Amino acid sequence: MTQSIKEIEQILNSIDTDDDPRLNEWKRDSRKGVTKLLKSFNLKMKKKHELHKKFTEMQVFEKEARMKNYTIVAGIDEVGRGPLAGPVVAAAVVLPETFYLPGLDDSKKLSDNRKSFLYEEIQKKAVSIGIGYAEAKEIDDVNIYQATKLAMSRAIEDLDIVPQMLLIDAMALETNIPQESIIKGDARSISIAAASVVAKVTRDRYMGKLAKSHPHYKFEKNAGYGTREHLEGLQSHGPCIEHRMSFAPVKTLKN
Repeated sequence: MTQSIKEIEQILNSIDTDDDPRLNEWKRDSRKGVTKLLKSFNLKMKKKHELHKKFTEMQVFEKEARMKNYTIVAGIDEVGRGPLAGPVVAAAVVLPETFYLPGLDDSKKLSDNRKSFLYEEIQKKAVSIGIGYAEAKEIDDVNIYQATKLAMSRAIEDLDIVPQMLLIDAMALETNIPQESIIKGDARSISIAAASVVAKVTRDRYMGKLAKSHPHYKFEKNAGYGTREHLEGLQSHGPCIEHRMSFAPVKTLKN
């Protein structure tokens, strides 16, 4: 009995491999609806293979560390260097050797929905996650570069296990723990990419909470970055305690 197009669609939705023998049967089906379904399925499989390849490539640094007998590897990344307000937030993430989450990437390349999904998956699967903050006043006191290092160090200290190796996104830290600084590490290492996502979602949610007590600046929309709405709020109400007074144009308005 010939299967309906709807039945074939339901079966295709349940297939997660491109070597299922039923695919060859459907390739011989001349109905346009079936041809369209197979085309869509093939695109889905192509995307799956691409994500798998990318994920495998992003495991290189972790595998190299484990070959040197470093079994507890922490990826470190930060978010929030550029905003006019709010903290710089860093995350340290230790992943299990069996961790698999295709689609994980630098948080700047991901939609908000995708970041939220990946964040929840990382929370479920990670061996340990540490978060570190450097507040606006600390940024003003020591400069953003030093504050970033401070937030990263705090994230490492917040882990509930001591890492044997650190993979850090384009930064070197003063620590006795062996480390590797990786340029564009958030797109090249799964551990750093995971830290990138965790830091970004954590900071965005933090800024959303700040928006409730400082509504004039629309922090829930701009996360402290210098958008038009934020600058208008600064012009109308001046800076608040969460602003970085050493950053232009906050510094100009303060004076």
